[in-house]
Amino acid sequence: MRAACVRIGLFLALAATATPVAPAPANEFIQAVEFPYYLYPRALWERELVWIKNLGVRTVEFSVPSEWHQQAQGGFDLTGSTSPRRDLVGFVRLMRRLGLRAWIRPSNAGALQAGWQKALQDALATQTASHGGPIAYVEDSTLGIDAAEAPSPVVKIAAGDPKALLRSRETIAGAKGALLWTDVEDKLYPAGWPGNSGPLLHKGAVGIDGEQRQSVAPLRRDAALLRNWSPVLATFQPVAMPKPAAGKLAAGVTAVELTSQAASAISITNQGTQPFHDDLRVIEPISKRTLAIPNVTVGPGESLWLPLAVSLGQKGLCKECTNFSTAERIVYATAELLAIEYENGILAMEFTAPEEGEVILQLEREPVGPYLAAGKPTKFEWDDKALRARLQIPANRNGDHRMRIGLAMEEPETSAFFNDARRLIVGQKNVLSTTYSSSDVAARSRLRLPEGYTATAKPRAGEGIDYEIAVPADAVPGDYANLAIEADGMLLGRARLPLFPAATIRINEAMKMHFGHTEVAVDPPTAVVEPRGGSNLEVAIGNNWPIIQTFRLEAAGSGLEFFPPKQEISIGAMDQRKYLLRVFAGDGVTGSRDWRLKVTGAASADMPMRLVVLPRGRTVVWSADLDGDGSAEWIIESQKARAMFSSQDGGRWIEFTSKETAANFLPDEGAFAAAGPVDVKAAGDKLEISGRGWKRTVSLTGGAVTIEQTGGLPADGLTPGKSFSIERQGTTRAVYKIE
Repeated sequence: MRAACVRIGLFLALAATATPVAPAPANEFIQAVEFPYYLYPRALWERELVWIKNLGVRTVEFSVPSEWHQQAQGGFDLTGSTSPRRDLVGFVRLMRRLGLRAWIRPSNAGALQAGWQKALQDALATQTASHGGPIAYVEDSTLGIDAAEAPSPVVKIAAGDPKALLRSRETIAGAKGALLWTDVEDKLYPAGWPGNSGPLLHKGAVGIDGEQRQSVAPLRRDAALLRNWSPVLATFQPVAMPKPAAGKLAAGVTAVELTSQAASAISITNQGTQPFHDDLRVIEPISKRTLAIPNVTVGPGESLWLPLAVSLGQKGLCKECTNFSTAERIVYATAELLAIEYENGILAMEFTAPEEGEVILQLEREPVGPYLAAGKPTKFEWDDKALRARLQIPANRNGDHRMRIGLAMEEPETSAFFNDARRLIVGQKNVLSTTYSSSDVAARSRLRLPEGYTATAKPRAGEGIDYEIAVPADAVPGDYANLAIEADGMLLGRARLPLFPAATIRINEAMKMHFGHTEVAVDPPTAVVEPRGGSNLEVAIGNNWPIIQTFRLEAAGSGLEFFPPKQEISIGAMDQRKYLLRVFAGDGVTGSRDWRLKVTGAASADMPMRLVVLPRGRTVVWSADLDGDGSAEWIIESQKARAMFSSQDGGRWIEFTSKETAANFLPDEGAFAAAGPVDVKAAGDKLEISGRGWKRTVSLTGGAVTIEQTGGLPADGLTPGKSFSIERQGTTRAVYKIE
């Protein structure tokens, strides 16, 4: 019994293997997430696309605005030469590396149409699905690349819509066209974006810092559901359901029954204000008789996708269930079914269970047990005459309501396991150990790997094999690799391992850019140092290897001295260490200075960094494109405060931050925003911003910013508050002070 419980526990921990991404069949229902790459920092594209993929979403939709890619001197920048966010080619290649499908919506370039279309064709023609690339759909049929037309009809649902779950389930039950989620990610508009007079940062369901807000929950629910159900939706036919025993469903409750040969479902939604708890009468797809599903519970504003007559054979949702006949099935469940898997004699199912439920299995033999629910041994009912098992599904009222259960169907004659498999390191050779029920099984086994991976087998004494697995250098950290062991055509074990870089390196003093209360990481990492006495930088190094590793670091930059210039550090498995890097600047060196941190040994990297040299008691002015939108920000800072201005939007004042508290005292939209670009320059330790017919001078002393403007200062829209005062000294001058 104990051995069986251990096997089930291990399997349930590994069971959430995503279906490999492949070109969508012509009639497949599509769920897509909008991701406008040009409204997001280039350095974070990889992180967000990995997150979307790990949700289970395979398709990413985005527009390609010609006005954003057009260059002032003519032509179009599609490779990021003028702004990292214009690297459309790099974005599409990243999608290819991740196995995601692209749904492209080119904008109409008007008079530029011919040149714009040619630029897009030249950049994208070899990245279509027919060439093994990610571009599956293009909305503009005149573009001239061999991608399919976009799915139709399309239902767009904003992630923040209070009825997003209910609307999306109605769309999924229709099983036609596509469901497109919008407003999922924060949008960081490039300064000077036409028509954007409000905040540069527009809030979505996922923060630019990676924080997931509550409004992302419906997308997460639907992505988990459609990961396995999406391919069968196109085969569904609606069936008229029998009337409820009470004559009609409760107010606000609707139900739709959808049937197909291998898997059917009931979509039930409660738009009312009271919980629904009753029996649900449906047409049993095989016998065509009325079946009463007892004790179905759906809370207000909730929706459930209940499985009905879902085959446990390979024609159903479980592609690895070779040990089951097509007649063995889930009769029904009163919780939402997400996935079915079978391995080493264990049938595992995953549900969304906001309330307690049950699942009824029609089988051809009695399970040997045990039954595990939420990781605990639990009793189940077995009907010898009907050959049916009744399994209770515990409720999970937290988070996304996920609940996994596992039932041992038979003692496996052969078995295989990955031993303590946790992670893989990108671009390196990783050792994974496997164990088998016998040396004969080990000899007959093979390891299934993702495309591009290679493995060298090294048999161990007894019933084991160590594999040296080479992960491609272009694999994406944060993604997952699905591995499996099989023998004699049978799946014996699997692992879904996260991919990590060999090391993660962080400068703890690196500054953040602020939009209201939202912090955005600056790329490259930027820190402020005092030149004469020197300053310490705390470098945090994370060793992502599962073994102790040694890293060698070397810092260098023109006009800068580092102590120690070279450092060798040994770090424990999956551990982190910090070391202090002392920085000095040469005489007369102030403002922004570039440097590099080179890493060798257990990792290989050459990382660009930036320092701002700020002498004690002084103010410095410097400029850099901190958010990667192709337009430089201008910064004036002292030891106490930092003020940041744009060279677009009429010289928008973006932030005013206390260095002691990291609090920004400007609202999301900043201050002084207006249409059009301005000329900005440093005038000693002051900042001069010039527009049409006016000039603004900005100075900073300690924590006080003084702003003067010829012709009068426009309204700033700011209100004094705790630790922030405003002294308006006439129409042309104002002092803003952090107390």
